[in-house]
Amino acid sequence: MADDAILSYLATHDEIPDSGQFASQHGLQHNDVVNVIKSLHGFRYIDAQDVKRESWVLTDEGKKYALEGSPEVQLFLAIPPDGSISKDELQKKLDPSVFKIGCSQAGKNKWVDMGKQVSRKVQHVEDKVKDLLIRIQDGEAIGKDDINSLKARKLIVIQTWKGYSVRKGPNYAPKRKKVATDLTRENLQRGDWKELEFKEYNFNAKGPPAEAGHLHPLLKVKQQLKNIFLQMGFEEMPTNNFVESSFWNFDALFQPQQHPARDSHDTFFLEAPSTTRELPEDYVELVKRVHESGGYGSRGYMYDWKREEADKNLLRTHTTAVSTRMLYALAKQPFAPKRYFSIDRVFRNESVDRTHLAEFHQIEGLVCDRGLTLGDLIGVLNDFFSRLGMSKLRFKPAYNPYTEPSMEIFSYHEGLKKWVEIGNSGMFRPEMLLPMGFPEDVRVIAWGLSLERPTMILYGIDNIRDLFGHKVDLSLIKRNPICSLGIN
Repeated sequence: MADDAILSYLATHDEIPDSGQFASQHGLQHNDVVNVIKSLHGFRYIDAQDVKRESWVLTDEGKKYALEGSPEVQLFLAIPPDGSISKDELQKKLDPSVFKIGCSQAGKNKWVDMGKQVSRKVQHVEDKVKDLLIRIQDGEAIGKDDINSLKARKLIVIQTWKGYSVRKGPNYAPKRKKVATDLTRENLQRGDWKELEFKEYNFNAKGPPAEAGHLHPLLKVKQQLKNIFLQMGFEEMPTNNFVESSFWNFDALFQPQQHPARDSHDTFFLEAPSTTRELPEDYVELVKRVHESGGYGSRGYMYDWKREEADKNLLRTHTTAVSTRMLYALAKQPFAPKRYFSIDRVFRNESVDRTHLAEFHQIEGLVCDRGLTLGDLIGVLNDFFSRLGMSKLRFKPAYNPYTEPSMEIFSYHEGLKKWVEIGNSGMFRPEMLLPMGFPEDVRVIAWGLSLERPTMILYGIDNIRDLFGHKVDLSLIKRNPICSLGIN
């Protein structure tokens, strides 16, 4: 219908100057007219030019005041003509937002005397705001100062209308020809294919995008971190055991059994199977002894170590449990220096918020060699983090049960313009290494950080639940850009 209206109109007129007016005059929807204009323009029946008009329209608040009156007039009318009214009573008569705005504007206009008792200073006022809003609603023009005043109060906003002006195109015809898009069996049987006009093929047109799999941002950053470790000569540890015994997760790390991290409000303990099946008994006895009475230059913790606590199964709270197993296996062989790393999931019984989840990913690296010092740890950390694009580092002394000395790692964040904590580090204690069977001059330096924090920074995500978990928007995975860390 809109096709015929436009083409027949152009048969007797040179131009349709305004598609909006044309639609209104012919009883058509402007959106339908616009769609037809685009189609006719594509086939060059017509030439179309953009037309834009800007006009002021009322906001929802402006529409409300155009109907009910401005807040200052509503407040003025709520005050008795003679005498006064308490401020509390006046407030009960009006909507809270109307009362607040009305007090400000009526006082500014010097219509009322505000105090504990509110009274009128004048007896009659005109609702100029309401009148101006109604005039704008009716399409009338108002003065620049009035526009600025209403705009400042957010009662009006500018609205841009878009349409077209239309003229005849090089392929103009008073009636649109129907072109065939397919050659059908019926066309061939009837023989009318000889008279058909076919739509031209656009060989440059793009087909529908092919659906494909997309890597999650965490997987991308994980792979880049893995590449960094491999470039530095590290070997990946097997991290396929989510369930671990308290012995490997805590006791073997010289973490006392009364440590708060071992409480149920910090750790997920298993109900079935609730305990581990087997542990290396000789090693268990050495760990028990160093906890109870010390050794290797240590006094230990001087408490009664309980086997039943060590046997409890749990969801591992850190991948250091994996490091402990690997170091124990390494100590049983003729000594050779090793560099290990792991990136995998850990679990902690924490309250979920914008920056914490009950499960997340931990990155861990360690170096085992003879005669290592704190200087070696700082050097390795500078090398590792510089490959992540973090060249400005600071270190702060800290406490960990199984490392001494221990350091928190800080990096200068150019965006936030401040130092932020990015990880933890230290040297494993003799009470942890010597019961395993390592020579006395062997040292292990290690560090760890979460995978989620750098990923959130790189992808501009401020809520960890938008990155990982069952509430993640799958379109995020499709949209997320290829993100490269600052690898030198």
